[in-house]
Amino acid sequence: MSELDTSTLDALVTRLERAAEQLRTGDLSPDAAATLVEDCAGLASQASAELERMARAAQHEPIPGQDSLL
Repeated sequence: MSELDTSTLDALVTRLERAAEQLRTGDLSPDAAATLVEDCAGLASQASAELERMARAAQHEPIPGQDSLL
């Protein structure tokens, strides 16, 4: 079974973690915080799409030891 490439998902998670840190500090203006929250929603949507892509890719891989007969 081949290993899935998680680099895109890892990058999205890193960006979300950084945004969460910025929001926790309380140093952002309300407008900047609102913009950052909107950005996080977009990042979360991208992460969801990437997880869906990875799940579909994993479904097409044979179970170890269960090769196709034909």
